[in-house]
Amino acid sequence: MKNTLRAHAYIKGIDNQPRKVNVVASLVRNRTVADALVILAHTPRRAALPISKAIESANANLLQQHDSVDTKSIIISRITVSAGSRMRRYVPASRGRALPYEKISSNIFVEVTGVEKAKKANSGEKNTKSSKQPEKEQK
Repeated sequence: MKNTLRAHAYIKGIDNQPRKVNVVASLVRNRTVADALVILAHTPRRAALPISKAIESANANLLQQHDSVDTKSIIISRITVSAGSRMRRYVPASRGRALPYEKISSNIFVEVTGVEKAKKANSGEKNTKSSKQPEKEQK
């Protein structure tokens, strides 16, 4: 049985609202990384770029941590969008008032999983050159 390898990336402070980012994140859930990046490249939403960067970062983390991962088997196992910090701002209104509003940011968590490459089985034959001992020269 092949081992499942995992890696993740966590991007904080995206200047988009979580409900808008979650719409784009739902497009790529449970897909391969290659398919997800193609989908996001053709998605006309502002949140597509930060999500694709998070996916690329998680993919790079998996390839860096584990050398023996099969690149074609890497899938997005989990992608979640949560609310980040809120900045309070004010907009001027009539009669000298100021109306408050909040700028909401998002946090994106991406976890990718991959399968180890199958190791090549050695046929049992060893290189004959390395197994022979060098002959001593006679003078």
